[in-house]
Amino acid sequence: MTAADVATAASATAVSPRPATRSRAPGSTALVLAGVHVELGGRPVLRDVDLTVDRGELVGLLGPNGAGKTTLLRTVLGLLRPARGTVTVDGRRAAPGRVPVGYVPQRHEFAWEFPLSVADVVMTGLTGRLGLLRRPRTADWEAVVEALALVRMADLAERPVGQLSGGQRQRVLVARALVLRPALLLLDEPFTGLDMPTQELLQALFVDLARDDRAVLMTTHDIPSALDACDRVALLDRTVVACGAPRTLAADTAAWSAAFGVGPGSTLLRVLKAVTS
Repeated sequence: MTAADVATAASATAVSPRPATRSRAPGSTALVLAGVHVELGGRPVLRDVDLTVDRGELVGLLGPNGAGKTTLLRTVLGLLRPARGTVTVDGRRAAPGRVPVGYVPQRHEFAWEFPLSVADVVMTGLTGRLGLLRRPRTADWEAVVEALALVRMADLAERPVGQLSGGQRQRVLVARALVLRPALLLLDEPFTGLDMPTQELLQALFVDLARDDRAVLMTTHDIPSALDACDRVALLDRTVVACGAPRTLAADTAAWSAAFGVGPGSTLLRVLKAVTS
């Protein structure tokens, strides 16, 4: 990508911004998992999972290690096929490429040492649509500029990604997911390894993205942040143990004990008590 590409796309976006694609009405349900059962190597990993996420909503998915959170995201992406049950995104059965779904992996899963600019990395989010050989068009660069503007990184479009901070790298990955203009955004442990000020900036960004008519599902081990930012929280331990409004669910110590396998004296339960007091 050249500076001229960025400038041309930025100019076009500024004059005539392109709205995000909306295939359903605002506030409608973007993700539905109904009775989902997933097996890996003949071993059940998820069982009878029921979960919905609406447009305009940020939902936190919490659970211990090995609870099946990443497996659930891979199933929503269509990378894993349920043994039974259904997964629908914007009313259509989940399958790779069938419905645009934005996915933000954990930062360590991306090779940051490659000599790519911020804009180049965001453009890789369109590889599935463009193919490996077709040259990006102006409309594609406009989508890149639009996505970078959403995460407040447009001024760093030409910077090499190897020079970015951890928080900036996370925002680049979010922009790469947004370049498809998806109705559903999946975030896999977005706060890992980040300091508190950076977490708070990202938390505010995720809330804003949800309020802009997207459904956002976030896995995280940061329980206080999830309780503070999310509209609903779901507790997962191979199945959805409980789901509800953060303060209501935080008061349900039995659900947290069941999901995380902790006893009455657990630090987790003391944290929850402090949150609800």
